[in-house]
Amino acid sequence: MAVYNFKEIEKKWQKIWEENKSFKTVENDKPKYYVLEMFPYPSGKIHMGHVRNYSIGDVVARFMKMRGYNVLHPMGWDAFGLPAENAAIKHGIHPDKWTRENIKEMKEQLKLLGLSYDWDREIATCLPDYYKWTQELFLKFYEKGLAYKKKSFVNWCTSCETVLANEQVVGGKCERCDSVVVKKDLEQWYLKITDYAERLLSDIDKLQGWPEKVKTMQKNWIGKSTGAEVDFEIEGFDKKLKIFTTRPDTIYGVTYMVLAPEHDYVDELVKGSEYEKSVKDFKEKMQLMSEIERTSTDTEKEGLFIGKYAINPLNGKKIPIYIANYVLVDYGTGAIMAVPAHDERDEEFAKKYDLEIVSVIDEDGNMVNSDEFNGLSHKEAFNKIVEKLESIGVGKKTVNYRLRDWLISRQRYWGCPIPIVYCDECGVVPVNREDLPVLLPTDVEFTGKGQSPLTTSKEFVNTSCPKCGKIAKREIDTMDTFIDSSWYFLRYIDAKNDKSPFDKDLVEKWMPVDQYIGGVEHAILHLLYSRFFVKVLKDLGMLDFDEPFNNLLTQGMVLKDGAKMSKSKGNVVSPLDIIEKYGVDTARLFVLFAAPPERDLDWSDQGVEGCFRFINRVYRLVDELKELVNVDASLKNLSKEDKKARLIIHSTLKKVTEDISGRFNFNTAISALMELVNEMYKYKEVESRNEAVLKEGLETIITILAPFTPHIAEELWSMIGKEGYVSEITWPNYDENALVKDEIEVVVQINGKVRGKLNLNANVTKEEMEKEALEDEKIKRLIEGKNIVKIIAVPKKLVNIVVK
Repeated sequence: MAVYNFKEIEKKWQKIWEENKSFKTVENDKPKYYVLEMFPYPSGKIHMGHVRNYSIGDVVARFMKMRGYNVLHPMGWDAFGLPAENAAIKHGIHPDKWTRENIKEMKEQLKLLGLSYDWDREIATCLPDYYKWTQELFLKFYEKGLAYKKKSFVNWCTSCETVLANEQVVGGKCERCDSVVVKKDLEQWYLKITDYAERLLSDIDKLQGWPEKVKTMQKNWIGKSTGAEVDFEIEGFDKKLKIFTTRPDTIYGVTYMVLAPEHDYVDELVKGSEYEKSVKDFKEKMQLMSEIERTSTDTEKEGLFIGKYAINPLNGKKIPIYIANYVLVDYGTGAIMAVPAHDERDEEFAKKYDLEIVSVIDEDGNMVNSDEFNGLSHKEAFNKIVEKLESIGVGKKTVNYRLRDWLISRQRYWGCPIPIVYCDECGVVPVNREDLPVLLPTDVEFTGKGQSPLTTSKEFVNTSCPKCGKIAKREIDTMDTFIDSSWYFLRYIDAKNDKSPFDKDLVEKWMPVDQYIGGVEHAILHLLYSRFFVKVLKDLGMLDFDEPFNNLLTQGMVLKDGAKMSKSKGNVVSPLDIIEKYGVDTARLFVLFAAPPERDLDWSDQGVEGCFRFINRVYRLVDELKELVNVDASLKNLSKEDKKARLIIHSTLKKVTEDISGRFNFNTAISALMELVNEMYKYKEVESRNEAVLKEGLETIITILAPFTPHIAEELWSMIGKEGYVSEITWPNYDENALVKDEIEVVVQINGKVRGKLNLNANVTKEEMEKEALEDEKIKRLIEGKNIVKIIAVPKKLVNIVVK
């Protein structure tokens, strides 16, 4: 019996693919297909999530290549980021060395999976030949007025003396040292994504190939709301308090105002007053709370009167001003008008602090307690009140977005340097393009404390002004790594270009990405930022399309015992262990077969063993029948058994083609293939079998296997004496004639219960169906001695005999 030596087979074909550059994309006249999986962070070890994500993409890439497309399927590394810096602090290894070693290790592991990547297009965002162009794009944003600097609050670890990203704050404490994290006001760089809020929102409707849940998440994140901006005077203060409300119809029900504790006005309003100390204490308390905690419905509403009053612009009523935990400085204007009769948060707060509650809309939805607007429906009052606010110059109808500008500053070393210089004479000065890239220095110290490690490199910090040539200082913040991943899909198209980020004509040929694949955890930020970048680059004349990704597949996670794999749970399954024991093709087959791509997949050792047994069965079947390719047989004069076998062969080919190309139902495609293999095992035992049909069955099985389990497919193709590679053949069309049935199965019922089945000519008439049913020996026995009331015949499906 032939033995399936997966280690030898997989090593053999990976070597052949690499030597032949089998997956290198060259420019030609075939229709293009760009398939892309989200590139990984080079952590050093691949996990089952990687195996699943990249196997899904590889099936699509291989299948579309066999369908006659010129496929672009690249891979690279999202290589900047905090873990490398933490490794430098913990182990004393430079981030650059740590990252390059991890890339080398992960690349070797990905190659083990037999993925059809064009490695000639490989990129790493931490290399100067990539981040030079990231800096170039930043300068274009800056020149367009989309990059700016302002003060904002950041997470500050009091022990490490450094800024922390949100993901480093766990339960209000630093994940590294477990010390309390507070809010600190620092100058930060932003990108003005809010300028594109409406386009980002309205263009979601163009994304026909995206999951509805992802589109909804993006719409909610952008958060468009229509309402009014209203100016409230503050008694004894020369500045007006601007608020945004979606309910101007409730303005007569305002009984107090709330400012975020961090609002610019707060310190001015309490300076020198009896409230100054208590406000200071309250603000310090708020610094220890995260935004999520402050706005949670479970968090008790807390606040403090600051001794000042606002004036309602429509009725002149004095309204006390509070600061409270549930209002954030970065949302809206950082201030709200509180209407406790018609808002649950405001009501909870008002009852706690014994504040007035005034209803202005009755149970029928009509206005009350609202002067000349009484009796109007609240919908009518909305516009009437806005008109009045506009007429007296204290308000206007406006649109607001939940979306905030993108904070891109990171007080980190291992990120793309921001190409800005600060000069005492010239102020903020962009670096000249001929001086790009601004390189990361190597002479830095990693202590985990204080400012960015870049400050420890005097050679980096001290420079000359690009304008006047005098002594200047470099920007010591680096960019958010989301910047790197917001345009990488464009660089793949022209990865070796040393004159510009990419060639416009090439990008126009390949973009948008036809199929993008990645985790749903990136449904908002990464995808939103990529869409934003494309729109800006279009406005800059660098592109001529609006959206980066035509179709999006968000694959589910790989679970073990119903939980996400993690070291802490002790439920991690190593891909390398599975590959060592069963081979790559088995690992690929299991993650593709065990669940639909968009669903979570629960790991099963038995399932893996089952996939391994299946591949072995295919190997033995082909080995036994491999000499058939030399047999001179014909598909003419086929018997009933031959036609049945061909029906199964071509119906399987039809189903697999449709399942892969339209729906990515890989699990059902593989299931159909397994059934075909079973049928071929049965058919080969038929005494009068047709060798041409068996040959057709074998070739179809191998062809279908090719995108899913490429190594064994190539080996089997070679075993049956075929020249070239199965991965390079044209995907076959199913034979419509083979799908036409000569016979059909008709169900026979007696009083609605199934009592038998008949195999009849496919063109049988209703009358013939009834006759055959009544003449069937089993049916005759069951109705003997009974009266036939009526016979109901459904053409080509069933006969129901009603008896008494």
